[in-house]
Amino acid sequence: MTKPKLPKTAEKKPVEPAEETSADAPVEATAEVEVSKPEAEAPPPPEVEQEPAAAPAEAAPAENEAPPAEGAPPTESGPPAEETPVESVPAAEPEPEPQPVGTPTSEPMGLVVEDISDTSISLKWRPPERIGSAELEGYGVEYCKEGTDEWIPAIQGLTERTSLIVRDLTTGDKLQFRVRAYNMAGPSAPTTLAQPVTIREIMQRPKIWLPRNLRQTLIKKVGDTVNLLIPFQGKPRPKVTWSKDGEPLEPTFANVRNSDVDTILFIRKTDRKHSGKYDLHVQIENVEDTASVNLQIVDLPGPPEALKIMDVWGFNVALEWKPPKDNGNCEITGYTVQKADKKTMEWYTVYDQYRRTNCVVSDLIMGNEYVFRAFAMNVVGLSLEARETKDSAYIQKTGIAYKPPSYKEHDFSEAPKFTHPLVNRSIIAGYSATLSCSVRGIPKPKVTWYKNKMDITNEAKYRMLSKQGVLTLEIRKPCPFDGGVYMCKAVNDSGEDIVECKLEVRSQIVKEEKKDEKKKELRAAD
Repeated sequence: MTKPKLPKTAEKKPVEPAEETSADAPVEATAEVEVSKPEAEAPPPPEVEQEPAAAPAEAAPAENEAPPAEGAPPTESGPPAEETPVESVPAAEPEPEPQPVGTPTSEPMGLVVEDISDTSISLKWRPPERIGSAELEGYGVEYCKEGTDEWIPAIQGLTERTSLIVRDLTTGDKLQFRVRAYNMAGPSAPTTLAQPVTIREIMQRPKIWLPRNLRQTLIKKVGDTVNLLIPFQGKPRPKVTWSKDGEPLEPTFANVRNSDVDTILFIRKTDRKHSGKYDLHVQIENVEDTASVNLQIVDLPGPPEALKIMDVWGFNVALEWKPPKDNGNCEITGYTVQKADKKTMEWYTVYDQYRRTNCVVSDLIMGNEYVFRAFAMNVVGLSLEARETKDSAYIQKTGIAYKPPSYKEHDFSEAPKFTHPLVNRSIIAGYSATLSCSVRGIPKPKVTWYKNKMDITNEAKYRMLSKQGVLTLEIRKPCPFDGGVYMCKAVNDSGEDIVECKLEVRSQIVKEEKKDEKKKELRAAD
């Protein structure tokens, strides 16, 4: 916006006495200045001189007269007069704009169809991202039939929840839905479904969602409460039936409560008769789904059967029994065995959670008489009653004399065996020589030496030695005639063994000839 310019007559006016001036002119000029200041939103104009009020009509410039350029000096219309400063009129402050009460919220988020039937639809959405300065009052839900522009409120007024079930709709209608958020400033922009929805029941196959803890046998104690909640799906609402061991479930036996999405089997106080297999059937027309739950009601077991004292020796007693007839409808986890002296009849536990059906009670006191009893145990606990032995076990006093145990003598006999055989030898006549071997055997074997299969035990030329199994045959100054096959034979009650060797006896002359031949060979080599 450009700053309005004042006419020449208004820029500089002579100051006239108050009684000679017209009251109308200065008022108009002042009013004109006051109006132009807020319009231009500029600082107040500089001080101006006023002209005499004799020509008030000149206050307004002519139509064709252009205003002076900015910054140009004002032109005087008359002789100069004494100028007096005129106070500038202060600029009027702009009136404050009225503040808005609030702004509408943004549109709700994520409008979806949660469920649908023949006459109703369930919608769900999320709050808007921006609420605004005013508080959210609620949501308005509307629907419009396809092919029309008329939006019909689904409910009277607003709802504060982010979900709504619209009922009493016509089956087969194709409707579009939208939701708007409201606050003090009014409704927000609507959020609309991506496409219209046909009001009709959607067929869904029946399906049972069996919880993981029910996929294995459910164990409960007698007197406990059973409350089985099993969800399922299916549209339209399926037919739900329970049976036990192939027979329909009686209402007096167990309570059943069904809804559109789950079924509950409730037994207030269980008994052993409630054990069994429970079958659940969910059926829609010719389509069905089944599931089974195995329920096991357990109780305390009965006492063991036929507890007997089988043997008594020293300070020990051997016991034996049989499992109980009534195991409490579950596996027997062990037994508790106790003993008591007949003088005091105070029971002491010998074995706890013992798995076998026989045991040995040790460390009993000599001269005392004992009785025994046993309890059976399962996951519930110990049997209420115990099974006692009909007879008692008396630990007799033993004598002081020591009777050594008798042992069967071990047979250490072993057949002879040569561990080191005879070795073939070549000796020189005239020098004594020996033949050696070693033998083992229990009892000590009898040794016999042979030369060319002839016994030489009594020959003076030979001497036989035996020391710790080492056998030696000494031949005194042998001659070439003493050569041959020598044999050693060892015999005892368990068997015999034989070794042999060849002995060659060479004369001294042959030895010297061989030495001379060797010397000749060495000389020839040199």
